[in-house]
Amino acid sequence: MKLLLHICCGPCATGAVPWWQASAEEIVGFFYNPNIHPLLEYRRRLTGACDVCDRVGIRLVADEWYDPAAWLASVVPVEGSRCVRCIGDRLERAAIEAVTQGCGAFSTSLSISPWQDHEAIREQGALAAARHGLDFVYADLRELYPETRRLSREWGVYRQKYCGCLLSEWERYRDVRSIRSEFS
Repeated sequence: MKLLLHICCGPCATGAVPWWQASAEEIVGFFYNPNIHPLLEYRRRLTGACDVCDRVGIRLVADEWYDPAAWLASVVPVEGSRCVRCIGDRLERAAIEAVTQGCGAFSTSLSISPWQDHEAIREQGALAAARHGLDFVYADLRELYPETRRLSREWGVYRQKYCGCLLSEWERYRDVRSIRSEFS
């Protein structure tokens, strides 16, 4: 099976890529994350994904479309979870790229994070797969999360402190008590 693996960042790739290499004939990495803010953070995460893919020996395709205003407009004004819409957008784009790359299946490194909405990953991946005649292969890789922390430190891969979007960064710092304790 040739699998396209949506890669959200280098640290998640340190665990997800080797795990998928053990079960797929070929893996194509794919970086598409227009949710990441600011641009410097986006570039750091893209560089980390490139570095990990080079290290583990897979090709990385990057869709470097970056328009934070357009992304924000697409996820904020609608009822429901912006995270579900964001995950759905990235998995929809991954499914399109899987078809382009001749892959019969796709997955995402998002499934390694204990902070992501795994139900949304499964649901949105299945919807995108059905629209494009592919298989979405979900694997709960959260048990590998501690290893991603170790490997990213060992390999010198940039580790972020929030999911990537402006709103998640704001949520992280909006509580004055957490700001005081973090910078004290």
